[in-house]
Amino acid sequence: MSNVAGKAYAMNVVTPMRPGLGSRVNHFLFYAARALPERLMGLLGLSIIHFARWVIVKQDEWPDLGQPKEELLNDYTIFISNFNGTWDQYIDAFADGLPSGLDLFWYAATKYPKSIPVSPFKAYIRANQIDTDHYYNATPGAAQRDIKAALRVRRAVLRLEQAHAAGPDAFKAAWAKELRTIQNDLGSPGFAPVASNDTARADLNRQPLVLARWAPRGGAKTGDK
Repeated sequence: MSNVAGKAYAMNVVTPMRPGLGSRVNHFLFYAARALPERLMGLLGLSIIHFARWVIVKQDEWPDLGQPKEELLNDYTIFISNFNGTWDQYIDAFADGLPSGLDLFWYAATKYPKSIPVSPFKAYIRANQIDTDHYYNATPGAAQRDIKAALRVRRAVLRLEQAHAAGPDAFKAAWAKELRTIQNDLGSPGFAPVASNDTARADLNRQPLVLARWAPRGGAKTGDK
């Protein structure tokens, strides 16, 4: 399936915004968010997220790779993220955990509907999402939580290695202590099933329905979203 590698999903969203004051304000908001990371605690607390980044590309900053270079009317916000779980679960968690932050990050985006209510927000993201053609995942059978659990088990094994030199009684006590500590981390990595067939079909069915509704109107040249 496109965008999916093992338990992880890759999302790329490219949203247009008119150059000028709105684009400059959006750029300033990104700087402010980096300077005040406590404002992003709702995002940082989402353990399903591996990585998330927003970046603004000016209309004249797109690389010339031999096409030749296009003359675009818009600046663009590019959102890139990797996460565990389904597309719907991710968008729901984002909208619940950081609604005001999302509205700031897409402040100047063309036709941005706000993150709440979530249905128009989902339609907007799907309309502007670029599917991933190639996605490499070094640990396809493990989610972020699986990897953190494995690291905790490894640290416990290293402590037991040190306790072994203290004799059988000390090792027995250390074994019981470590087992109580990591007993919830002894899962088995592997590929998770889809959330449901209905969820998988909903993701496919929503795509053609939202494109016409959220496509920007007026003035865009070929190549502008």
